[in-house]
Amino acid sequence: MDEIQNHQARMVVRGKGRRLMGKHNGEVGAVSSPTWETLEVWARLKVQEFVQALLEEEVTALLGREKSERRAAVDAAVGYRNGYGKPRRLAMSNGTITVRRPRLRGLEERFESQILPLFARRTKEVGELLPQLYLHGLAQGDFELALRGLLGEGAPLSATSIGRLRAKWQLEYEAWCRRSLDGEPVVYVWADGIYVKAGLEREKAALLVVIGAFRDGRKEVLAVVPGYRESSESWAGVLRDLKARGVSTPKLVVADGHLGIWSALAQVWPEAREQRCWNHKILNVLDQLPRKVQVEAKPLLTRIPYAPTRREAERQRKEFTRRYGSWYPKAMQVLEADWERMVTFYDFPQAHWKHLRTTNVVESPFAAVRLRTTAAKRFKKVPNATALIWRVLMVAEKRFRRLDAPELLAVVAAGEKFIDGQLPAIVDRKAVA
Repeated sequence: MDEIQNHQARMVVRGKGRRLMGKHNGEVGAVSSPTWETLEVWARLKVQEFVQALLEEEVTALLGREKSERRAAVDAAVGYRNGYGKPRRLAMSNGTITVRRPRLRGLEERFESQILPLFARRTKEVGELLPQLYLHGLAQGDFELALRGLLGEGAPLSATSIGRLRAKWQLEYEAWCRRSLDGEPVVYVWADGIYVKAGLEREKAALLVVIGAFRDGRKEVLAVVPGYRESSESWAGVLRDLKARGVSTPKLVVADGHLGIWSALAQVWPEAREQRCWNHKILNVLDQLPRKVQVEAKPLLTRIPYAPTRREAERQRKEFTRRYGSWYPKAMQVLEADWERMVTFYDFPQAHWKHLRTTNVVESPFAAVRLRTTAAKRFKKVPNATALIWRVLMVAEKRFRRLDAPELLAVVAAGEKFIDGQLPAIVDRKAVA
């Protein structure tokens, strides 16, 4: 490769590369020297000359002789040059260039260029850029307008070519769904159904999302699966698949109040403790109160899950019931329903409570998905949008914060019991003091 670069440099100095491109592209002679106004075009043409010269040198290295040079010996490499193919546009990060592939004849084997493969129309970097821009909100039909000025005329930006690039995510998603999860045990799991709507579907469909926390505090997306309205069958299928791929029973599962997930947990992970999301609970209670009452009730309600002990949380719940129960009994029924699942987090380290009270671990990354609601609507069916949403989550996963006090996760994984967020020994010492 060093010999190719050295030889190419000599060619450019002698002007050979410039003369070569002058025969095939009339644009070269338009910019003889750079100015501020012509700097972009001049730089692009220099890259074009350089790539064309590399193609020439690749052929020279294969044949062992320069263009128009005769074979040095009878046993020298066979084959000879046979002109050039049609002009081809190649989209690069700094714009689109036009080159012509040298043609060869008389070879014993078909020649495949390592610089410019046969059907390549864009570099690897441009190929990776286009689906990423689509992922981050650029509509498929907007590529022509948005990138034509950057990549130049002739860049392969058709809807079909973008669709082929996007298909790569579907393959990656399918491989991700089959990956092995047999490794470090999961300590906590958050599960929630996120509803999205594709363009031609009347009803929203649920994406069943599972995120796990490991002993080092790391969080990882374990599953993103389309489901039917969070049914117990759908959730059971997701959990069974995770179990089959190696996910051990977590110590605690945090989810919303939908019955489907709890029924599935009883079937697949019956030993796991269960914690309901307080955000969902508070919203459900407030929905049963008049709007004018919600203003004063909400601060009292949101204080309950932040009580320092389980007993204090129960006291605040009873106080809330005493204050509003006679006027709004339905709201109190919602608050008191499934109460034991609402306070399970008190049996785990206090440093982890802020992670365990709610399903925000799932909800927060999906804020990026909701900002791209139109992205999902580009697809006719939700299953086809799943790969896009999964890809957004994979980007968000890189920014996931680790759990606080990760050293306590090993203690939880070992099965140690906590009382109001503290180990029993610590509670005993406080009682003596």
